[in-house]
Amino acid sequence: MPVHRSGSSHRRPRSYAALAGVFLTVAALLLTLPGTAGATPHGPAPEPTHPGLDWAGSQIAKHEGDAPGEAPPPSLASVEGVDVSSHNGNVPWQTLWNGGVRFAYVKATESTSYTNPYFAQQYNGSYNVGMIRGAYHFATPDTSSGAAQADYFADHGGGWSKDGRTLPGALDMEYNPYGPTCYGKTAAGLVAWMKDFFATYKARTGRDAVIYTSTSWWKQCTGNYTGFGAVNPLWLPRYGTSAGELPAGWDFHTIWQYTSSGTTVGDRNRFNGAYDRLQALANG
Repeated sequence: MPVHRSGSSHRRPRSYAALAGVFLTVAALLLTLPGTAGATPHGPAPEPTHPGLDWAGSQIAKHEGDAPGEAPPPSLASVEGVDVSSHNGNVPWQTLWNGGVRFAYVKATESTSYTNPYFAQQYNGSYNVGMIRGAYHFATPDTSSGAAQADYFADHGGGWSKDGRTLPGALDMEYNPYGPTCYGKTAAGLVAWMKDFFATYKARTGRDAVIYTSTSWWKQCTGNYTGFGAVNPLWLPRYGTSAGELPAGWDFHTIWQYTSSGTTVGDRNRFNGAYDRLQALANG
């Protein structure tokens, strides 16, 4: 008498279908959790969706607060500066120059998909009124490699020339505007990503990049790594009356972003040295 196995063969697909349904339900629930929407554990994260809202300090103010008010009066051993991005639009450079601003950093790029549409007006405009200027890149370490982003930056405004008035490019490392604070990476993974960026940028330009980062983010996301302080100048955001505690590895800051609510352009910076030292940084 023949043996009928149709019952077992029918049960097995139903079992697989049930398991698939469970997995789909779990995946849907995970996507509703804070910081997981759009996450791609087996590949890069999606490209930034609002890069015009991401600038040096945009996430610092959200996560660490913005204490309004001016820093102590500038001295002969400091130089006043600003940083700008597309959210500032066309910048009145002559007004800033007349107010004593002598250097500027301009956002050039983010990830490998965004360039600042106001970059020419901001980068060339600051130079044309006499300022020393530089460009910066807003890092998104979860979207592509450090090398890829360094190349994109160097190709879209982040280069350097020894003209005495161009600062080395800066890498903006701060809280992720799109998801997990540390971009879903371990401390070692983020450090490796930055090493990749810095090595590529130096190979392209001959300069060691400046790094923009806050002490709180650095402690949380790199484990307070000490290895960059001897090479990469520190641009530190802290809004208030002093630069305060520095990230591990740095004995002093090179630039201090001391407020995001200054006049004419909100983000105000102070170079930690006299004007001839700022010129020396530009000259390499």
